[in-house]
Amino acid sequence: MLNKSDLIALVDRLRREPYETEWLEFKENWYEPQVIGEYFSALSNGACLAGKNRAYLVFGIDDATHEVVGTSFDPYTVKAKGNQDLLIWLSLGLQPNVGFETHIFDHPGGRVVLFEIGGAWDRPVCFYGTAYIRVGSSRTTLAKHPDKERSLWNRRTDWTAELCERATLDDLDHDAISKAREQFKIKHPKMVDEVATWDDLTFLNKAKLTIHGAITNSAIILLGKPEAASLLSPAVVKISWILKDGQNRELDYEHFGPPFILQVDRVLQRIRNLTLRTLPSGTLFPQEISQYDPWVVREGLHNCIAHQDYGLRGRINVVETPNSILLSNVGSFIPGDVEKVIRQDAPLEVYRNPFLAEAMVNLNMIDTQGGGIKRMFQAQIKRFFPLPDYDLSQPDRVAVTVRGEILDEKYSRLLMDRADLDLWLVILLDKMQKKVSISRDDHKRLKDAKVVEGRYPTLLISGQVAKMTGQEARHILERGFNKKYYLDLIVALVDEHGPVSREKIDELLTTKLPEVLTEKQKKSKVHNLLTELSTSGLIRNSGSRGHPQWIMGNKPVSS
Repeated sequence: MLNKSDLIALVDRLRREPYETEWLEFKENWYEPQVIGEYFSALSNGACLAGKNRAYLVFGIDDATHEVVGTSFDPYTVKAKGNQDLLIWLSLGLQPNVGFETHIFDHPGGRVVLFEIGGAWDRPVCFYGTAYIRVGSSRTTLAKHPDKERSLWNRRTDWTAELCERATLDDLDHDAISKAREQFKIKHPKMVDEVATWDDLTFLNKAKLTIHGAITNSAIILLGKPEAASLLSPAVVKISWILKDGQNRELDYEHFGPPFILQVDRVLQRIRNLTLRTLPSGTLFPQEISQYDPWVVREGLHNCIAHQDYGLRGRINVVETPNSILLSNVGSFIPGDVEKVIRQDAPLEVYRNPFLAEAMVNLNMIDTQGGGIKRMFQAQIKRFFPLPDYDLSQPDRVAVTVRGEILDEKYSRLLMDRADLDLWLVILLDKMQKKVSISRDDHKRLKDAKVVEGRYPTLLISGQVAKMTGQEARHILERGFNKKYYLDLIVALVDEHGPVSREKIDELLTTKLPEVLTEKQKKSKVHNLLTELSTSGLIRNSGSRGHPQWIMGNKPVSS
């Protein structure tokens, strides 16, 4: 702990800096909680890029002259969101929590509050899910500066490449090594004869699982005996398979430790990959098909292993429900956006565990080009099944759901009949069947491809596609009728049964409006129809605004 004289000396040293830097910020008497948290993130990340172990946010200093002016700011009494104590709220928001210390003391020039913040060291530091950085005198999101973000990731140490000091060759599983040899020969067919002459240690060195014969953490993860997992403590190396019913009740479970090269197939054996027989009609579609493509599930699980942040001490989870499989690992999604990965169609520039990833490439578990996600999407398209759903809502967790059911027959039939659609259009159609909103530009792309119609944001399959896929009747129900039909219905109701309440009009039209509209959209549609009739003078409201009673207006109804 620093005493008062140490703190005064530290502040005076910081004041001698010619200007504020990416790891140093001066404030006078301002303490907006959200912005303080953003500065914590920005300064921590800046300290890492500057090679500093610490960053500093100092209150009571003029940021232009660096003179001590004093502050009345008290971080122990200020409340943050939800009336939480500021310091607790700040601590909970830092991900990962690099830690900070709070010093309040009297400098000869006035009262000073000094936050001493740990520098980022193995990944960008976020504040409630967003990473920040200082650029010049401005604080901004790190995502706007990918070069700095890459630099932060590249500065981290690769835990998977570190030596497992207590491990020996005897801690590796013999069957796992044999499996690794088989996969290595598949990946490197020109080296088959050479591999046969290598002893185990030579093979492990060549496969990049050991370093000069020393066992790495990666070797234990992929090839270690189950009991060898304790050698990696406090890191957790475990895959948990959990079976749940339709009400989310747990029915069964099993945990799998090393060697992961063998355990992935054992996890797949636990999954009930049923044969589906109730599928869309049509001679082009198989009458029977398994719920899941084993390659898709295996690829997803291999990705979890390769990108797991083992330092967070979490498990890889495989949660099976009657109609889906959820695969999740701890650690942020480094590319930031799944759709960006698919659209760029380029190798990842940064890996969380480069040593482990290279070993898995050599053992034919993942692709060095990083195209696994795109191929998972393409595999689901070939089966006419919904595309994988990635959930990146939690900053330190990646989850992907693989569905084992048909959601919308129209979507499947459309994929059968329109093999010319590119991957991005199929992704947009998949969002359409899942009722996920899309942008205006993407809406236009689908309309230009003549697969949908409707005014944004409403989407429905086009008449051309409906005829192609035998969905003509459903198309008419979803599209609805022209506006005059609805206007005439309202006028007829008011003319014969007026005065009429809004509830009666809703009752008349709700079942006749397009099925694709939500209840809120239907009510809005009825409101617009009533407004048009009222403005034209055909009907009028004889009641109040809150309780309207519609009667005929002064304008005669045209025959």
